[in-house]
Amino acid sequence: MTHTPTDLVDHTIGPYHLERLLGQGGFAWLFVGRELDGTPVAVKILKPRYAADPQFEIRFRNEAETAAKLDHPNIIRIRFVARSGDYVYFAMDLCTDSLGARLAREGPLAERDILAIAADVARGLDFAHRQGVVHRDLKPDNILIHSDGSAVISDFGIARAVSGYVASTGVNMTIGTPHYLSPEQAQGRPVDQRADFYALGVTLYKAATGEVPFTSTDWFELARLHVEAPPPSLRKKRPELSKRFERVVMKCLAKHPDDRYADAAALLADLGDFATHQRATEDVGLAPVGTNEQRVPWRLVAAIVLGVALLVLVVVKLMR
Repeated sequence: MTHTPTDLVDHTIGPYHLERLLGQGGFAWLFVGRELDGTPVAVKILKPRYAADPQFEIRFRNEAETAAKLDHPNIIRIRFVARSGDYVYFAMDLCTDSLGARLAREGPLAERDILAIAADVARGLDFAHRQGVVHRDLKPDNILIHSDGSAVISDFGIARAVSGYVASTGVNMTIGTPHYLSPEQAQGRPVDQRADFYALGVTLYKAATGEVPFTSTDWFELARLHVEAPPPSLRKKRPELSKRFERVVMKCLAKHPDDRYADAAALLADLGDFATHQRATEDVGLAPVGTNEQRVPWRLVAAIVLGVALLVLVVVKLMR
């Protein structure tokens, strides 16, 4: 078994030919590959130290198979979960871009773009949560971007596999990404779908400002900030952001789960109302000359002028 991902490039694992390394995380390598018919795919392969651990493999494969059942346009489609020789892997649809990569290239995004991504993610979370699946590690790198700009969520179940492994073995491993952990995760308390909304709030905050709300090189200090410190105002960092957008993000970032959105449907409702209001405001501002929105003020002016003229005539007659 190889211990470096580059050694696997141009090799075949299961039915997939690996063309290049796309990235790597704490537990796996991600490759661009092709199926036998030439279809491009992404192939995630467990790193050797985890693939060689039967308990970790079982949990990883079980969670990957659960994620594969999440059939929704805003959740990445997992095509195949298997072991091939020494390698444990799953293959999924290929998205070569992510929100994390886009932010690295472009910096903070326009509010309209962030809202579109937020709505896509909320739709994916809504479906997953209704199936009883919580992501637990939502972040910009796990939000993939299709060529048409739509967003899909990846890596459902990975954090759950790790947390289950840690609980059963006592092995010291990091669960989730510290900058995106909810206060309850930072405290080691049980989590539900509302932890995903907190992570989404951190993600939207970064998409809007280029920064996460809390940062520290010390894990314990970072955990304390998540639990105790209020997030800095979005609009102080970027004044052109709307108050409505800031309210949505800050509700996601509430310290107590009860103060966040209860479910993704509630979040989608706020995002929908927000988008409708934004479009209506833009339509009025961009209305061409001659539309009703621009004629109304002129009618009012004409009525005032006519009224003044009639008043003058009355005054003149009285003076005679």
